[in-house]
Amino acid sequence: MDHITIRPAGPDDIPAVLALFDEAVAWLVSQGRTGQWGDKPWSTNPKTIALVEKYLTTGSAWIAEIDGEAVGTVTLTDGPGDYIAPVDEPEQFIHLLASRHGSGAGSALLAHAAEETRRQGISLLRVDCYAGDDGKLVAFYERNGFTPTEAFLAQDGTWPGQILARRV
Repeated sequence: MDHITIRPAGPDDIPAVLALFDEAVAWLVSQGRTGQWGDKPWSTNPKTIALVEKYLTTGSAWIAEIDGEAVGTVTLTDGPGDYIAPVDEPEQFIHLLASRHGSGAGSALLAHAAEETRRQGISLLRVDCYAGDDGKLVAFYERNGFTPTEAFLAQDGTWPGQILARRV
């Protein structure tokens, strides 16, 4: 596997993060899996552009690179989006995880998120994800040390989601 480096991200990385999500959507479409993020590039949707801008300017954002090329991204905040109830203890919440398929960046970024959470003296790391189709995304988080805690329906009530947690 190529060497992955992880560096802080900021507003200048918005185009690279949008490109990663465009690549992820194209890969999901090629697999016939459009339930998670649809079939249109994030870089053409004002709502997803605004979401990326929000998290890269207000969260603790990171970029994974191989030979200087962005292959993954993740952002941490101190709580979930407004569609998930907060917990009654300090936590870090994962947002905007995307990585190039097969690069290993997704797992590297999750390990980095756990270390950043631990470094801040916080013991709870949570994430929510798409739980439909074949369940591969939930299984990915489980392989990376997360445990499912509760299911939910998002958006118009048809997008099945799963909240997962990891003690660090």
